[in-house]
Amino acid sequence: MAHFSTPFGNFLLSRYPKRKKETLRAWDAADEYLLSFLAEKDLLSQSRKILILNDSFGALGTALALFSPVSQGDSFIAEEAARVNLSANGLPVDAVTIIDSLQTHRTRYNLVLVRVTKTLALLEDELLRLRPHLADNCRIIGCGMVKQIHSSTLKLFESIFGPTRTSLAKKKARLIFSEPDAILRMSPSPYPVSYQLEDSKFQLINHANVFSRDRLDIGTRLLLQHIPAQGLSEIVDLGCGNGVVGLIAAERNPNATIHFVDESYMAVASAKATFEASGLQNSVVFKVGDALSDFAPETADLVLCNPPFHQQQVVGDFIAWHMFSQAVKVLKRGGELRIVGNRHLNYHSKLKRLFGNVEQISANPKFVVLRAVKR
Repeated sequence: MAHFSTPFGNFLLSRYPKRKKETLRAWDAADEYLLSFLAEKDLLSQSRKILILNDSFGALGTALALFSPVSQGDSFIAEEAARVNLSANGLPVDAVTIIDSLQTHRTRYNLVLVRVTKTLALLEDELLRLRPHLADNCRIIGCGMVKQIHSSTLKLFESIFGPTRTSLAKKKARLIFSEPDAILRMSPSPYPVSYQLEDSKFQLINHANVFSRDRLDIGTRLLLQHIPAQGLSEIVDLGCGNGVVGLIAAERNPNATIHFVDESYMAVASAKATFEASGLQNSVVFKVGDALSDFAPETADLVLCNPPFHQQQVVGDFIAWHMFSQAVKVLKRGGELRIVGNRHLNYHSKLKRLFGNVEQISANPKFVVLRAVKR
């Protein structure tokens, strides 16, 4: 854990899931800038209802826990991080009311603090859902690193809330200030969106934070060509997104139970909507969680995965490694992990290290499909 010094106290924070020899912090300069501004302007004493959007690892919620904020985001991992960090600092877990991205706001907020997201569509959906729940004279303050805040970000704030400006940069971070315009016409969120899976009867339904929500990505297209039809009974679509991988697995294994798992609430909701629209009759389970952490050992015949290679703004293979390590435990003897990934990510060596074996099933110039069997 690392020390996080703020105007509201000093805290010990960690990222989640925890890694040995962690070198990254659970906060950044944008969090520091925002908290300093709130203290300097004494905004918290003037605000009865506070909302935090997209608090990456609970840094803002932990620092502001004494003000009983509501925290909303689309990441189960971020929620778990917030709970861990609150507990680690002797704060009640319920000091921060945590709601997921698809829950409806039940109050009107005086102060809204927004961490800018990597996905602009997610931010758009969140802000549109929030707009009817602003109290009169609500203060809206966004924050992010300079490289995360683009002209499109500012245009989005302005189109939904009203006049928007930015602060000067400090330690490569910047604040965004929006003034709600009550006359501004409100539009409904355009999400979810859908498209038809090529060469099939299936419609894929996508909430705002789903990877490749507008069209099928190249890696998944390659993996779909190599989903086995072997009369399997328990299949996991790990990191399910809109559920297309699990959907095709269900079609090819009609007697199998398909588990759709993702840490994104919007992803699991998308997978559920996609499957319900498919007409398939498999037994299905939809789970928002930390990869396979809630699965019993040796219960799955097949785990299918197109693993992410970033966690929020940080690129790396640690989430993929986390998924692969859990798959080893969850698979039955003779069970198989089948993945697709970019060639340069070197998943081949990681799977060989974990499983003791790995086989390349298919490849194109950019992606490779690999299988590893639990012996």
